[in-house]
Amino acid sequence: MVLDPDLTLPGDSPVLDPVDALLSRFTHFGVELGLERISRLLAALGNPQRQVPVLHIAGSNGKGSVCAYLSAVLMQAGYRVGRYTSPHLEHWCERIWLNGEDISVNTLHSLLEEVVAAIDPNYPSPTQFEVVTAAAWLYFARQQVDVAVMEVGLGGRLDATNVCDRPLVSLITSLSREHWQRLGPTLADITGEKAGILKARCPAAIAPQPPEAAAVLQARLHALQCPAIWVQPAVDLGNGWAEWQWDGGLGSEIGNEIGNEVDNAPRPKAAISYPLPLPGAHQLTNSAVALAALHLLRLRGWDISDADIVAGMARAQWRGRMQWMDWQGHRLLIDGAHNPAGAIALRQYVDQQIEQGDIAPQRWRNRRSSPITWVIGMIGTKDHADVFRALLRPGDRLHLVPVPEHSPVDLEKLAALATEAQPQLARSQQHSDVWPALEAAFSVSQESAPGATQSGDGAPLVVLCGSLYLIGHFLKRCRLTSAKNLA
Repeated sequence: MVLDPDLTLPGDSPVLDPVDALLSRFTHFGVELGLERISRLLAALGNPQRQVPVLHIAGSNGKGSVCAYLSAVLMQAGYRVGRYTSPHLEHWCERIWLNGEDISVNTLHSLLEEVVAAIDPNYPSPTQFEVVTAAAWLYFARQQVDVAVMEVGLGGRLDATNVCDRPLVSLITSLSREHWQRLGPTLADITGEKAGILKARCPAAIAPQPPEAAAVLQARLHALQCPAIWVQPAVDLGNGWAEWQWDGGLGSEIGNEIGNEVDNAPRPKAAISYPLPLPGAHQLTNSAVALAALHLLRLRGWDISDADIVAGMARAQWRGRMQWMDWQGHRLLIDGAHNPAGAIALRQYVDQQIEQGDIAPQRWRNRRSSPITWVIGMIGTKDHADVFRALLRPGDRLHLVPVPEHSPVDLEKLAALATEAQPQLARSQQHSDVWPALEAAFSVSQESAPGATQSGDGAPLVVLCGSLYLIGHFLKRCRLTSAKNLA
């Protein structure tokens, strides 16, 4: 099949069939952590990862937005920037990004064929994630990027991205108990896996952590003699601006140094005000982590001005996370919140909007109990009850949906968990698909606020959340529906 070499966003799913078909050969290998397979594969490809300067990001929540901030600022500063993130929302090409553009379908398919050809059949096959990650390393090396912003897929220590010996900076975002089935039962176990991206004497930027996680990280930083900025959240200045401050400390216990080139360099306190385009109070922390990493680069001589930071931060975008959109004339909030920490952040954002009077009918404004209509789909490995406890309040309405192309979850059991978490739900329904669920959600919301307009003025808020896979399916379906209507 001949592919359009300029195509970066497929207009219809069949265009991606070659990529999907190739990668589908590896789906049955599932998720299997370990570095032997990816190391063997990269060696067969000439170890492209050794040619790529790396900013390496691990964590439970906030990794994607930190990647977005870093890549936007570094691109604004004139650097050639690669970015690798997962999962994708609509198509595989989103995962591999260069200077603001997703990799083309044709280029991705060609790289994947090259990677597959390098697999040694005498050894265990690499996983799907390892194949795609190898393609990313190969692409960034050949494109001669100045830096690659690499997001960990799962965990850290045994993740396929963790093959760089000397990262420019290792970043660890907020940690919580997630993926415990694979990373260990306790937060300390999970933190130990995430801390596996730290490398000896390589600088680190660490988000605020629960005490249990902080103790593990502190011990690992000390053992590896890693200079580290323990980030404090930025200060909200209002009107979409924030201020990040740094006291100049890099872990005095281990000697404040970042390589020989700055051993004797002064490290004055730093402060910078910047726009914060991504919504939610948690972005005060995520943006501060990114700025700490950028400051560590500046200490090593990278040419990143304050003006670059301001302009770059203003351009940062991250789809599917607390994103407002129009759906069939209705105002809809979508978010990929899929674990308890993400659900807490989403609920805080919604409550903040209610308190400010930006959403909810007049009679409910300034009340934290304003009813919300939730359309939720979750995959089976998540902590469903904790997510429900974080999101649901008395009087809320719940519409449960399956997540397409993933193992089905019993919606009746989810409904029972939701009712147990919040017995005072005004309504709880199950649907076979997200489309009729949204139609029902907006129908009920309009009935509860007769004077509301279709655009959402005065109507109770409808939120679609629970899984990035669900959000991706929804966005792709919206795009294809729009394209069909325009045809």
